Amino acid sequence: MINHLSLEFLAVAGEFPVYFVAVYVVGFIAAVVIGSIAWYSSKRPVGWEDAEKPNFIPEVKTKENEENKE
Repeated sequence: MINHLSLEFLAVAGEFPVYFVAVYVVGFIAAVVIGSIAWYSSKRPVGWEDAEKPNFIPEVKTKENEENKE
């Protein structure tokens, strides 16, 4: 009986749509990228104020940044 159930599960699992997995993978990658940009663009925690931002993170313009440059 256990073999029958495991074979039935494998048959159902084989029909799982690939686009479901693709949506989750693309969503996870987007969340990581957007979260990284937001984290690097936010105020730095204590001890990280002078840390350099990676080159691939875009500069986000805010009123506070513009006031500090002047």
